[in-house]
Amino acid sequence: MKKIAMIFAGQGSQAVGMGKDFYDNSDIAKEMFLRAGERIGVNFDELIFKENDMLGQTAYTQPAILLTQMVAYRLFKEACPDTEATLFLGHSLGEFSALCASGAIDYVDAVELVHRRGQLMQDACSDVDAGMMAIVGLDDSSIEEICATAQKAGKKVWPANYNQDGQLVIAGMKADLVSLEDTFKEAGAKRALLLNMSVASHCELLSSAQAPLESLMESMIEENFEAPVISNVTTAPYSTKAVAVSLLKDQLVKPVKYKQSILEIADDVDMAIEFGNGVTLKGLNRRIAKELNTLNISDMVSLEKVVEEVCN
Repeated sequence: MKKIAMIFAGQGSQAVGMGKDFYDNSDIAKEMFLRAGERIGVNFDELIFKENDMLGQTAYTQPAILLTQMVAYRLFKEACPDTEATLFLGHSLGEFSALCASGAIDYVDAVELVHRRGQLMQDACSDVDAGMMAIVGLDDSSIEEICATAQKAGKKVWPANYNQDGQLVIAGMKADLVSLEDTFKEAGAKRALLLNMSVASHCELLSSAQAPLESLMESMIEENFEAPVISNVTTAPYSTKAVAVSLLKDQLVKPVKYKQSILEIADDVDMAIEFGNGVTLKGLNRRIAKELNTLNISDMVSLEKVVEEVCN
């Protein structure tokens, strides 16, 4: 039996029209959209399939991504009921999708949870000009050193997403990020690109969101893990509610160690399957661990191809 990592991308992977092929061709997908929308009072087919301002708002981006991923995962499981995951892994928001796919939280509860998570993140940054910046072409240790030096000078900047060698995203106060642009370039960075975000993810600016998120998770997560989930914070697997709640609370203010996680699991699985819109993680995996075969399911055609390769 193949050893498979089921993986899920985070915020930034969204696009207008994602999941529409599933919705148009599957009654299961339509039902999932309807139930999720009823829970948080949103018409998901309008939110995702039509041009609008809401899809770019964190509180709606997160449930839209998770729902699309869970539809893809559910349809895969319907087609391949005997195929089991060796482990689940997500990038940032994707860790909540991983938790949901593991069976530890119902997808409708998960939609509400990440909707509230997005609101809490927005609220935490509402009174500050927060942002994120991608640093390209510079090694992790140099970026960490520059951030540490800046912190000693009173600047609020932190490493946030370890995506791959030569690509690390930092978070903090927008003015502080911009003030370091020349410093990063002088140190050898090819680019220091301010991202179009009003929330500073995975840093101390989100500390006020931790307690209310913890309370929500306590009421929704269950002791029902089909396979372990890999933590963004520690890169280690977990399969209990208590650890899930603790680590996902920490994940708000600590960096996502995606690159390190893939390196940790690459030799333990035969392949990875990315669920949801696009091939964000497939692209990262190709650059992190070339030997890790990563498939993706983003529409009915790619679903059919993966089912044929994995399940037959």
